[in-house]
Amino acid sequence: MNYIEHIGKYYMMLKQVFRRPQKARIFYDALLREVEELGLKSIGIILFISFFIGGVIALQTALNLDSAFIPESLIGFAAKRSIILEFAPTFCSIILAGKVGSYITSSIGTMRVTEQIDALEVMGINSLNHLVLPKVIATLFFYPFLITLGMVLGMFGGWLAGVLSGLFSGVSYIEGLQTDFNPFLIAYALIKTLVFAFLIATVPSYHGYYVKGGSIAVGKASTQSVVWTTILIVITNYLLTQMLLT
Repeated sequence: MNYIEHIGKYYMMLKQVFRRPQKARIFYDALLREVEELGLKSIGIILFISFFIGGVIALQTALNLDSAFIPESLIGFAAKRSIILEFAPTFCSIILAGKVGSYITSSIGTMRVTEQIDALEVMGINSLNHLVLPKVIATLFFYPFLITLGMVLGMFGGWLAGVLSGLFSGVSYIEGLQTDFNPFLIAYALIKTLVFAFLIATVPSYHGYYVKGGSIAVGKASTQSVVWTTILIVITNYLLTQMLLT
């Protein structure tokens, strides 16, 4: 019954979030701040992890292809599919759920326990719209770009790993990247990214907005928000794969 209550409160929260902002200028300033906090400050960790994971995928694929009958270009093909289909949209989103989700919950939760949200309500401001909508729009617009960068750098990391290690040639790797290219797979990855971005923005906001207690409660809410966001990303990933690829 408690889960049903949370689901209902979550959808009621979304109803308040997606209202027209009261002052366009204030909303625009808040949106720019969220783009910086939730997007620009996450570029470094996504690019760093994408580069090295792409290299690991390529190396592990090369080490497991020890048959002379398997073409070397299969390494690039396997790395491309792995990075585009799962690693970039799903794994990177889980990383963002931990980094960004905890920040969102703690920032909104701190405002709740220090009664700043109550002050906004007293002034007649829709606090959910004011606090959450800029986060949702910032993630929906910026994260597809961020995940695309992760795809590109991941495949580049695989190419560089092969060239430096000598396990496979860069030419055969690029040939594998070009083999059987299907543009829909990129569209599929970006669709998943948009759904995950929405979850990353709204689920932690829900946990932060409805937190009760003091600073300890905010810390617990941050942990819960990361856990539940990750769980929802994994479940949604399965459902989207079932709907779009089968």
